[in-house]
Parts: sequence; C-alpha cells; structure tokens
Amino acid sequence: MEFRDLNLHPEVAAGIKSTGYLRPTPIQEQAIPQALKGHDLMGLAQTGTGKTAAFALPILDRLIRRPRGHVRALIVAPTRELAEQIHEVIGSLGARTRLRSLTIYGGVNINPQVRSLRAGVDIVVACPGRLLDHISQRTIDLSHVEVLVLDEADRMFDMGFLPDVRKIVKHLPAQRQTLLFAATMPADVRRLAQEILRAPVTVQVNYTAPISTVAHALYPVEQHLKTALLLELLRHTDTESVLIFTRTKHRAKRLGQQLEKAGYRAASLQGNLSQNRRRSALDGFRDGSYQILVATDIAARGIDVSSISHVINYDMPDTVDAYTHRIGRTGRAAKTGDAFTFTTREDGEMVRVIERVLGGRVERRTLSGFDYMKPAPGRDAEFARLPKKPQPRRVPKVAKPSGKRPGASVSAFRRRGAFSHSS
Repeated sequence: MEFRDLNLHPEVAAGIKSTGYLRPTPIQEQAIPQALKGHDLMGLAQTGTGKTAAFALPILDRLIRRPRGHVRALIVAPTRELAEQIHEVIGSLGARTRLRSLTIYGGVNINPQVRSLRAGVDIVVACPGRLLDHISQRTIDLSHVEVLVLDEADRMFDMGFLPDVRKIVKHLPAQRQTLLFAATMPADVRRLAQEILRAPVTVQVNYTAPISTVAHALYPVEQHLKTALLLELLRHTDTESVLIFTRTKHRAKRLGQQLEKAGYRAASLQGNLSQNRRRSALDGFRDGSYQILVATDIAARGIDVSSISHVINYDMPDTVDAYTHRIGRTGRAAKTGDAFTFTTREDGEMVRVIERVLGGRVERRTLSGFDYMKPAPGRDAEFARLPKKPQPRRVPKVAKPSGKRPGASVSAFRRRGAFSHSS
C-alpha cells in the first residue's frame, strides 16, 4: 500500500508528499483506514512505529472537509515534549490545510495560550493538568470536539494522570470518535478503554515485544563504578547519538555535568529545567549539537530522533514496560540500534523478567582492561557530595581580670569577654 491509495484530501496528500513519505508503516496501514471510516480505535504499537501520523492524518482529512473556528480535535499526551512532537508532525503534514494547532501544557505562562484559544484553533494538543486549568477557568470550549486522541495512555497511567483524563472526558460531547494508543496495556488502561471507546477496532503491531531492530546487552557492575564504566564504554564504542537513562533527576543532572567535564557534547533533560532549557537540550540533541543526552523516563517522552544509535540504561528501569519504552528510542526508521543496560546485584529479578519478554538470555559483557575490583569510596553513593571538612571547635575565651573599677561600662566588659557563654 502507498499513501495515495488512502484517498486522502488533496491538501493532506500534498503535505505527505512534502515530507517525503511514500508508504505507510504497519500501524499506519492498519489504523488510518479504520479511523477514516469513523471507528473508535485502540492502537497497540511501540514507540517509533509511526503512530503519530496514524492519528494525525485522519484528523486532518476529517477537519479540512468541515467548517472551522472551534476546537474540533483534542489530543491528550503525558508530557510537554510529546505534545510538542505531535504538534510538529501535525504542522508538517497539515502545512497545506491551513488548520491551526496549539499546544497546551504547564510550566509556561498561560496567557499566550488563552489568547491563541480566543483567536480560534482547530486542534489542541494538551497535557492533562494544564488542560484542566483551562477548563476550570472556562478559557477553552470543548463542546465542538469531534475527535479525542489519548496518546501513550499507558504512560499517562504510570504518571498518575488517568483520574485527570476521566475528568476531561466528562467535558466532551458524548458523540465523538475516540482513538487510544499505547505501547502496553495494563489493566487500568484497559478499563479506561472499555469506559470511553464504543465498539473499538483494535490494531496491533509488535505488541509486548521490544522492536526487533535493537541488539541488547547487559553490563554487570557495582553501583559506585557505573560512571567510570560508562566513560570507558563510550571511549571504545562507535556511536552516533546516545540517549542515557537515569532513575532520578539529580543523577541525570550530575551525570550530564560529568560527561561535559570529560569532553563530551552532553546535556541533561530532567523535570527541574525551565521550558526554554528543556527545548534547548532537545533541539541540540536533534540537530547534533549534543552527542549525548542524559534523561529520566518522564523527561524523555516525546524524543523523536531517528539517528539515536545507542540507548544506555545507566539505571535499570523499574518495569519491563519502561524498558520497552526506553529501548524503543533506538533502532527506528528501519535502522538498527544497541541497548546497553548496567546491572547490579539488586537488578536480578528485573533482568529475568526482561529476558522472558525478549524470549531468551541477554548477553552479559565485560569491558577488557576495566578495573571491576576497585573498592567503593567511604560514602557508598555514586553522586554523593563530598563531606565538608570538619571545622575546629571554637572554645570561648575566658576573660582575664580587668582591674577596672566597679563602674566600668558594660560594653567594655563585653569587648573583653566577661559575658561570654560557657557550658
């Protein structure tokens, strides 16, 4: 099948042609025809399979054929990075349609969003929290929404957004088309799908198993040696761009700084950054200004860089779903990639779970010449701050007899220490 076989509106087809796409990916080939028919849809596909266009193209085709001036399509995403990525895809594919798209998320001034909504937009791509702010302030009108998309619904569940999603759905027209996309289907997401989808069509691509274009390897190492092993591994590995995952924001920040000090073009992406700095880190990683990006799971949602050659799990993810999401950032667009995971003795159970999903034992590797026996420092924490040097205790001076007459001033006695405190 080719895109021209889908009989999309000429202006939408022109947008596809301008991007250079010829044939739909498997998820697009299955989802687009069903969405064009107006069916509710549940799409199960890993990150990097082209699911954004799988819902963006049917939306553009539907909206261009009808009157404009209201929010008629609502796309809900878990993070601002993913919202921006979806917005960019819509902008590229819909460049000829003159349909207007707007992103809504927190961490930035709400007033420009309010002004854009008043001016009129056709598509809103929103994160749940800020969207609820607009709903409570009555700065957005959702009464004309024809299509609702929940993208990465499983990640919204992981981040605790499902209650917010249920609140949002209550403000939408009952008669609408709903499309739900996820890489995995935990029980809570399945229940939500049953609540809001009507006779849905299910399309499924490589569900549950991580994509086959990625090679996996485990690097057993003690916690205190992870950074040293990472630096040595980077020196001996031919890489294009590298995405490194850490468990916490603090580690992402510190590891990014250490990589910079080691001479790498590196940046960190974590929740404490301002929106401008987050955008700068992402843009720099996309255009090659940064070769390495260190990120947490949540901050990395929405990274769409086809040339990522390696994903390195500096910290083992908490769930197999998180592992699937992480390694799905490489091996994209028909390219191959590598997923390296640093493992400690505490990670044994998660390793066994991942191997069951992958269907076999993952290769264990050691790096030749690396000192795996180096003892841990006094404080057994990879990024612990150095303890402050102990300061000598100040012993109060004992005042010597002054020889002054009884009428001497209090200030004079204070200067000589006569009122100093002793225990």
